[in-house]
Amino acid sequence: MDINWKAVIIGVILAIVLSFILGVILRVSGILGFLLATIYVGYSIGGEWMNGYIHGALVGVIAAIIVIIIGLIFGAIIGGAAGLTILGERLLISILYIVLYAMIGGIGGRIGVFVAER
Repeated sequence: MDINWKAVIIGVILAIVLSFILGVILRVSGILGFLLATIYVGYSIGGEWMNGYIHGALVGVIAAIIVIIIGLIFGAIIGGAAGLTILGERLLISILYIVLYAMIGGIGGRIGVFVAER
């Protein structure tokens, strides 16, 4: 199985943008943005259900890492020394977020493949 990197990159951009719009601007859960983006990725790649899981999980992991890095940078800039002291705590929580978004991405990718099959 080959990874469709174009679909993954589009999914990552969609996940970050939708999560920002839904989470920050509309005050709805940002997780919904990740789910919608991974459903799109699963739909666009089609194929077997495992393709959806793998591509969706990739989108979840990559987008989560990017969002976490951006959050850590802004936390350090805004919080100064206090922002850097809680860096260790945020790294542990960040690992949990990556796992959570990988699972959500896999589910979304599978849903997208299921919809594409119909």
